[in-house]
Amino acid sequence: MSRKIEVSEETILKIENLTKTYATGDHRLTVLQGVTFSVQRGGTCAIIGPSGSGKTTLLGLCAGLDNPTEGRVVLDGNDFGKMTEEERATLRRNLVGFVFQNFQLLPTLTALENVMVPLELNGGKSAQSAATELMIRVGLGDRLDHYPTQLSGGEQQRVALARAFINRPQVVFADEPTGNLDSETSQRIVDLIFEVNREFKTTLVLITHDPELAQKTGQVIKLRGGKTVS
Repeated sequence: MSRKIEVSEETILKIENLTKTYATGDHRLTVLQGVTFSVQRGGTCAIIGPSGSGKTTLLGLCAGLDNPTEGRVVLDGNDFGKMTEEERATLRRNLVGFVFQNFQLLPTLTALENVMVPLELNGGKSAQSAATELMIRVGLGDRLDHYPTQLSGGEQQRVALARAFINRPQVVFADEPTGNLDSETSQRIVDLIFEVNREFKTTLVLITHDPELAQKTGQVIKLRGGKTVS
């Protein structure tokens, strides 16, 4: 893998002058423009803004799922712009966990098997015992053999949360993790995300429309029209 660059040991994510432009027919659409910020190791950060402000695009760039038109993304000292797609994929497997709004569980696998997948893909040992421990931690010790369709939305998101933390990632990216849940369930999921994140000493970067949720984080990045605003 590419050699790391020199950044502060306290900085896990560094975004510099990030711009993303898409070609649409004869026109060019700039979704992000000149975005710059950094996230401290072990910190919590919310990316907030109205629909169409570029939040999901920014999260994808932060995780190395897409390439910026300009600027650079440095995750744990690794410059995505200097890495191949295979190297970025390896880095994500080793360092990153994801929580999505629509859960993205594999329907043909049980809840326990869904949690085991990232650890098995990464060659980790004792996947079943580690996944079982995490399922118990998120309150689903009695749902190990249930399939996603047999679980409520809140239960599915707890499975997704356990899956995100199974590899003990350095950073978890959460895209509207409560977007498909009712308010009571959302509050329980939010509390659980922050509890597990604190226990694992993970960095949390989340997208949300909810200003109350954003205020629970130590850092808030506000986007409007693809730019950061104060």
